[in-house]
Amino acid sequence: MWSQGLGHVPWRIRSCCFSPPHRSLTLTDHPPLSVGFISLGCAKNLVDSQLMASRLVAEGIRLSPTPESADIVIVNTCSFIEDARTESMETILEACLLKQEGPCRAVLVAGCMPQRYRQQIHDALPDVDAFIGLDDLDRIGEIIRKLADGQRDIVAISPTATRLYEPVAPVVFSNGANAWLKIAEGCNHRCAFCAIPGIRGKHRSRPLDRILAEAESLLDRGFRELDIISQDIMSYGRDLPEKTSLATLIRELGKFKGTFWIRLLYGYPPLISDDLLDAIAETPQVCHYLDVPVQHSHPEILQAMRRGNTAKAVSGMPTRIRRRLPDAVIRTTCLVGFPGETEAHFQHLLDYCADARFDHLGAFIFSPEEDTPAFDMADTPPIEVAEERYARLMTQQSKIASARHRRLKGQSDTVLLEHQPSGSDPGRGRSRRQAPSVDGETRITGLPPTARKGDFVPVIYTGIRKLDLIASYTL
Repeated sequence: MWSQGLGHVPWRIRSCCFSPPHRSLTLTDHPPLSVGFISLGCAKNLVDSQLMASRLVAEGIRLSPTPESADIVIVNTCSFIEDARTESMETILEACLLKQEGPCRAVLVAGCMPQRYRQQIHDALPDVDAFIGLDDLDRIGEIIRKLADGQRDIVAISPTATRLYEPVAPVVFSNGANAWLKIAEGCNHRCAFCAIPGIRGKHRSRPLDRILAEAESLLDRGFRELDIISQDIMSYGRDLPEKTSLATLIRELGKFKGTFWIRLLYGYPPLISDDLLDAIAETPQVCHYLDVPVQHSHPEILQAMRRGNTAKAVSGMPTRIRRRLPDAVIRTTCLVGFPGETEAHFQHLLDYCADARFDHLGAFIFSPEEDTPAFDMADTPPIEVAEERYARLMTQQSKIASARHRRLKGQSDTVLLEHQPSGSDPGRGRSRRQAPSVDGETRITGLPPTARKGDFVPVIYTGIRKLDLIASYTL
């Protein structure tokens, strides 16, 4: 039910998979009505889809197992870069075709695309029946009811995203044993290439007690990995009256009983404090895994990106992390082809990544985004140059990752089982070094018939297959 999206878009769910038992629900005074989801983009967007699904369930509206069987289809969109917009547009048009070919009566488009293009999107997509922005997600039940009544051309998009939502019902989109725990919304880092602050607004943190309550609920329902997410998790708590922090949150989560993992995703290099590294080291549930996009290594390019304050932190980041956490797994992201990037700048990045030997690395080619400072910057490298640099960086990283994987052969580890064996398909799960959807899986042979999703199983690594690790079950 998960499939690889375009470019940066690793999460795409086209069906409703949620943990509580499915209940057949109807709208009061209406015939039975079902709603299906197509959620595009990042995990933060997926949490927004969960929020809308939660609201619908709370209001007695049934969730369809697939968009193709739904009466109303919701497409939750991404508009971060050109590839994401292309996928969103193609998916919207495909959803509109369902009105001709299946039971679909209406299509609603939600999320970042209508929020970003609220002035133009209605005219650009005349076959869409309703649009909803980021500050109006809690109106989803109301708008679905209007669509069920036959109303069309509904637009509910606030000018600026300022809201911060709390989950209202236990709906989680997950095929594995992990759940996403969104701790904040928005971003205060105004990187020159990034449209996200203009779409999702300023950084705003959820109260600590509400995050802990949600985490406890997720663990009680059987999820065994809590993936901590926001646009920048390391800014968590700075805006709250009590001035809490990510380190405090980690320590509080570590007080919960039971066996589970905590994974930290999406951080900002200068905010990796000694206290945060200490909290990770002291809290056994936390995976020694840090996802910290550096974007580039050369101070001139970082300055042009409006990330000049990261240059010093980026330079020593891998060494500093591994000094405190010797077994740390570090994922990063790089941007190539930024305006003004010369071959010398790129070589600096290439050398930096070779020295850092990141465990996992993703890369983008610069995409000029409207309403960002980089949109009309001069001296953008030709696309063929940027593509060649991207290929060189990823080729180098492939060799580094393969070498790291080969060194794991013969080592023992623990894997969180997410898929039980089926026919010729072995059991599949992830180790602490593998984040959901982006770092591959661990394929496990020899699992006992009693093994179940959510079990932590002991393994010995026996080989690699592309991004995946191969392992055998061991007592």
